[in-house]
Amino acid sequence: MTVEKGLADIVAAQTAISDIDGKLGKLWYVGYSIDDLAQHSTFEEVVFLLQNRRLPTQGELDDLTEKMVNDREAAEFLQDLMPTLAKQTSPMSMLRTSVSAASAYDPDGWDQSPEANYRKAIRLISVMPTLIASYDRHRQGLEPVEPNPKLPHAANFLYMLSGEEPSQEAARAFDTQFILYADHTMNASTFTARVVASTLSDMHSAVTAAIAALKGPLHGGANELAMRMILDIAEVDRAERYVKDLFARGEKIMGFGHRVYRRVDDPRATILRLITREVGEHLGELRWYEIAETVEKVVFQEKGLRPNVDFYAGVLLYYLGLEIDLFTPMFAAARASGWTAHIREQYADNRIIRPDSEYIGPRDQTYVPIEERDQEVAS
Repeated sequence: MTVEKGLADIVAAQTAISDIDGKLGKLWYVGYSIDDLAQHSTFEEVVFLLQNRRLPTQGELDDLTEKMVNDREAAEFLQDLMPTLAKQTSPMSMLRTSVSAASAYDPDGWDQSPEANYRKAIRLISVMPTLIASYDRHRQGLEPVEPNPKLPHAANFLYMLSGEEPSQEAARAFDTQFILYADHTMNASTFTARVVASTLSDMHSAVTAAIAALKGPLHGGANELAMRMILDIAEVDRAERYVKDLFARGEKIMGFGHRVYRRVDDPRATILRLITREVGEHLGELRWYEIAETVEKVVFQEKGLRPNVDFYAGVLLYYLGLEIDLFTPMFAAARASGWTAHIREQYADNRIIRPDSEYIGPRDQTYVPIEERDQEVAS
């Protein structure tokens, strides 16, 4: 028996959704380079691509965009629940609970047909930014901002958070970040979603499980921790000593290293590095970018590690005005497009996912009645 801890390099499924070449540092969605999609596409177009395995015509894209706009409104039940969630839970706990609760009022109910699951997928992708923005407004003591049907998906998210329409530069940067986070093959949360779907559980349950997996700091929380570190550094000239002191204490730098991209740049980080600098220049505030850039150089010099998508993502989200604890929920809102595509793919050619394990505990033990165990303890 061969045991691969963490299932490293174990192929658990066949997929037509996305692919990675970890040696070359390449990522593709349905065969399209992430570089091309980030430069030329929109998040709505990527949603269509992931769900349908092809790029849309203009008419198809218009139809999907209209569906996503119409599905932005949260059910009244969730709107009534949000003040309590905002007071009592963390953002990711809210999102996990809200997505689970949304199943109770989904128009397709427990219909598991392919058509119903497609509609559920689009609803979940569409409503998650509304849930996050409503939560954030409530915890600040502000009224939620209604979705703006004239704004694209990512721009509308920023609008619902602040109540102000974002600049063209901010909207495009955020839309690109959504594209980069949309899918990443068999990561922990996607694998979790497919395991749940393989039992033929429902779409909402599978996405809820994926959110729970993303909640862990080793998966989705790295962007938050990386930005908190950069804020703690505060000044560019403190960055080198700060990083070296962390390494001297045997501590890790969050946002560096990747299970797949071991010796090359994460292609998403390469794109985000450039966008983060552009947004910082546009805002006239390059300090956070320059700290990040210095940290990157020192980490590579000291450990040979390269940044992953989370490192510059945190800085960009901070520039765009998101609260730090909303970084991972934003990740979830984007990744819902990939999760739901994988769930639907799992349903289409399903076999329950049930790996084996290697038992390393004791064998051939003799059962001792509880009375005798008590006597042994007493003696």
